[in-house]
Amino acid sequence: MKNNKLSTDSYKGVRDFFPEDMAIQEYIFETWSHTAESFGFSRYDASVLEPSAIYKAKGAENEEMVNEQTYSFVDRGNREVTLRPEMTPTVARMIAAKRRDLTFPVRWYSIPNLFRYERAQRGRLREHWQLNCDIFGADDYTADIEIIALAYQVLVNFGATEDMFEILVNNRQTMKKAYEMLGITNADTVTAITRLNDRKDKIEPTEYLKSLTEIVNDESLAKEIKKMIESSDPGDSVVVAGLKEMGINNVRIDRSLARGFDYYTGTIFEIKDTNPDNNRSLLGGGRYDNLTAMFGGEAVSGIGFGMGDVTMRDFLETHDLLTSNIPAPTLMIMPLDKKLNLPAQILAKQFRDAGLSVATDMSDKKIGKKLANAGEQFVDFALILGDNEYKNKQYQVKNLTDQTETSGTLDELIEFLTQ
Repeated sequence: MKNNKLSTDSYKGVRDFFPEDMAIQEYIFETWSHTAESFGFSRYDASVLEPSAIYKAKGAENEEMVNEQTYSFVDRGNREVTLRPEMTPTVARMIAAKRRDLTFPVRWYSIPNLFRYERAQRGRLREHWQLNCDIFGADDYTADIEIIALAYQVLVNFGATEDMFEILVNNRQTMKKAYEMLGITNADTVTAITRLNDRKDKIEPTEYLKSLTEIVNDESLAKEIKKMIESSDPGDSVVVAGLKEMGINNVRIDRSLARGFDYYTGTIFEIKDTNPDNNRSLLGGGRYDNLTAMFGGEAVSGIGFGMGDVTMRDFLETHDLLTSNIPAPTLMIMPLDKKLNLPAQILAKQFRDAGLSVATDMSDKKIGKKLANAGEQFVDFALILGDNEYKNKQYQVKNLTDQTETSGTLDELIEFLTQ
């Protein structure tokens, strides 16, 4: 029998989080949470498992996503289940379930774990975490401004400046009216144009015009549509005007902006990195006023956005904004002999009882190596425990940054380390 060993590689498209990665993840999550809560948002969560029907009910486009891009299976009770690929349907379900008990408007946020089976590439993996922020029960356009201002503030709180990113805004209803003014009233034609616009940045201008002509079967009309789409005139966008009144100036109308999901009904928006080394969307969202209706009862209006942790980290690294602290003990106690390992643990507990973070190095390494390892782990102080220290209850702590030493009893050192 061959001795076949398992691979140490993680599943394709997912990540292992070693301590330094976990520190970055925690920094991102903490900044997300702090910013959302500063806007009055409350945190919620749900299971990663959802009935597959919740995604199929949103239309053929999403049924294709469930069949081809999600992790779906039939459970032991013969129920079709999907690992959630997005959070919006879940929060819509939760709002619909409690609509009679909630006081609107509701501001909720979550940092869910999401799964989607697709080709792993920069900024897009098969598993990621995402900041989701939504406002429910607020129909006024100022809710749209608030949710975009929150997304803006998230990036600012990471140290970003306005020149590092751009906010693009469009409106599904405004675009529908614009098409009607051009004589395009067929819903399927509008949908086809919208889906073409969703990939406009990824195709050549000549190819875009050719595809547009094929959709409307009229080259002159296609050129009119293209001219309208590419106009930078904000028109009567109260959202763009309102954001600028708030002092948010890196915002503009982008009539090619479509967003992929059919459930958006009004304002849609994306924030894009302006650095050519990371030329991609950082987050996106929009208004979805009818989504809760698929669960029955009166529809509750909603607007929200999602921001992934993979693209967030890419943005921070691109702009040299990444800062995080790997958690490390304040004090490392280093016994000189194995027989002092237990006394070292007892001493460590006494320091911990005073509120300090303390670890012990009970390895067989020489003391020089122990000190070097502690420094590499960003430990602040070291205490070497020998027979004399144990017997006399007099200890010495060494500052591993400036190499200064301080002596004293347990109580004296606790006072020194906690001041």
